[in-house]
Amino acid sequence: MVKDITLGQFFPGNSLLHKTDARIKIVMLIVFLTGVLAASSPLAFAGVLVWTLALMFISRLNAKILFKSIKPLFIVLIFTAVINVFFVSGEHLILKLGIVSIYREGIETACFMVLRLVCLVLGTSVILSYTTSPLDLTDGLESLLSPLKKLKIPVHEFSMMMTIALRFIPTLVEETDKIISAQKSRGVSFDTGGLKARVKALIPILVPLFYSALRRAYELAEAMETRLYHGGEGRTKMKVAKLKASDFIFLSLMIAVVIGIFLLNKVELGIL
Repeated sequence: MVKDITLGQFFPGNSLLHKTDARIKIVMLIVFLTGVLAASSPLAFAGVLVWTLALMFISRLNAKILFKSIKPLFIVLIFTAVINVFFVSGEHLILKLGIVSIYREGIETACFMVLRLVCLVLGTSVILSYTTSPLDLTDGLESLLSPLKKLKIPVHEFSMMMTIALRFIPTLVEETDKIISAQKSRGVSFDTGGLKARVKALIPILVPLFYSALRRAYELAEAMETRLYHGGEGRTKMKVAKLKASDFIFLSLMIAVVIGIFLLNKVELGIL
């Protein structure tokens, strides 16, 4: 399960999404999240699903890698579905067993919530995490947040901190897997016993993991200081990002899709 966490990884490629400017991709992600969260009808959710599949196709990433990002959320998806099936009431009763009642509206809500979570994870990974390098992501965030510099907010430091935190996730996942393997070789069991025993068994994992994370952070800070790294004003870039016409066309298409999802919501509700 630990190896299935792919959040924060970057997969180099030559697709349209890989070539799109990081600033545009950040805005596209906001637009995408708006569209997914705004969907409230079957037609709108169908549009969101087609939209997500289209982005996956454009990214040219391996389908196994993409669906691997959903695997760690399997328990969350099941919990979300169960909560909605048993606790959402409506007008169309399907099954009643004692105090438990299952309505058609509950099943529909469960399906929509699971689909929404899956699309959110896949879309976020495809648009930003998997197709954007750490340096491009830092520069994109810094550029978009540059107006905040007038308020004396350390934009560059914030952008760098966010990017490093995101890119440290795969490293910590790998470290966790090594620690678990080492503890299992010493006879530690993580799958047996009650809840208290399982929680107690996590201590041999968390302590070395925190130590390793702090050590890596210290080494990174020391390496940056040794190279006289400084950000913000006066910092030059080897590759200056330039916006292209294709970036604006791609963003315009994303905005058009969001507008279409809002229209599909109105069609389903009978407003149009």
